[in-house]
Amino acid sequence: MSLRSDPLDRLVIPDGTVVEEHDLVTNGDVVVGGQSTVEFGVRGRNVVAGERVTFGGDIEADGDCRLDMWCDVAGNVLVGQDAYLGERVHVEGQLMVSGDLDIGDDVDIERGFEANGWIVIRNPMPTIVFIFVYLSQLLRLGEEEAAQELVDELQEEREYEPVLIPRSARVSDDAWRVSTPAAIGNDCRLHGNIRAKSLTVGADTEIFGSLRARGDVTVGPDTLIIGNVTTKGGTVRIAPGAEIRGEVSCEDLELDDEAEVQGAIRARGEMEITHREIPEREPNPPATADAQRREAETEETDEPIPAITRIEPTPAITRVEPEPAIRRVEEGTDISEEEADTDTEDPDTPVIPDAEEVAGGTAAASEGGLAGALADAERDHGSLGTGTAAEETPSEAEQ
Repeated sequence: MSLRSDPLDRLVIPDGTVVEEHDLVTNGDVVVGGQSTVEFGVRGRNVVAGERVTFGGDIEADGDCRLDMWCDVAGNVLVGQDAYLGERVHVEGQLMVSGDLDIGDDVDIERGFEANGWIVIRNPMPTIVFIFVYLSQLLRLGEEEAAQELVDELQEEREYEPVLIPRSARVSDDAWRVSTPAAIGNDCRLHGNIRAKSLTVGADTEIFGSLRARGDVTVGPDTLIIGNVTTKGGTVRIAPGAEIRGEVSCEDLELDDEAEVQGAIRARGEMEITHREIPEREPNPPATADAQRREAETEETDEPIPAITRIEPTPAITRVEPEPAIRRVEEGTDISEEEADTDTEDPDTPVIPDAEEVAGGTAAASEGGLAGALADAERDHGSLGTGTAAEETPSEAEQ
């Protein structure tokens, strides 16, 4: 970012910026112009806010955090390095600083603060003035090499572009309202309607809201807009693979034949259907060594490895078919087979006797014992009676 008279002359959302449930998350710096309102928290490398900026959530800065006069933070402020708070800054939560703390007069921190470095109560000098004074002192002392190193450090290219929110902007989950042009990068995910002077949206970006501008609107390849795209007097350009889940209203329209518009299209001027090839973009390199190792293993393997493997459940109860206690023996069955089957039966299995066996057992039991003795006595008595009658019959004949 060059040191111009008005560096915050547009809204810039760099690549990979994501708006989560309560925070705006980016890998680079966050710079907010004066008298702006950001109704959610901010997470980034360095966070810099101008005068009278209001934050509706927490501020988490991996590097430095600088809040100018009359700033208001509705949450906590967590700083990984140094913090600079101007006059009459109000923090509803807690201030945690890992480095030094420069704090101005009448600063209100409701839940206290903690700093691991030096704590200096003074009004912090503006950044531009501090750089100018520091360079002038180095030149006066003849430290030209140190001054050149500072200039080179300021001019070196950053790894990530910063988020730039212009002066008097209002950013929330419902709408992003700025009076300047707006540029949204690739692989972003934003919530809310975007209102700007002109709009440019990159590739592979998701915006859950509508786009409205006074000038031109450009939608990049493979971008999803869940809302309407409207411009008063400009041209709407929709790249191949883009999807608009709403209506398009404009002066002129340039629509690619591979783009999709689900709603009505209203163009007061010219409407042109074009065909363009999507340039291939290099994929983002993995952030960690583990991610690189996993990517190399995936390239070596032709078939993808499923994350979840289905395992068939083993039933806790197994059904066992019951064996009949009484078996019917068909006629003609070999008795030896029956005996062999009987010998192999389980000794614990109860044996139920057959009806014939019960009858045979009863007859065998009746041959002996008391019943047998009574039967023998009856037979003897019968035979004796028969002999007496035979003897009496001849005597009666003789008479």
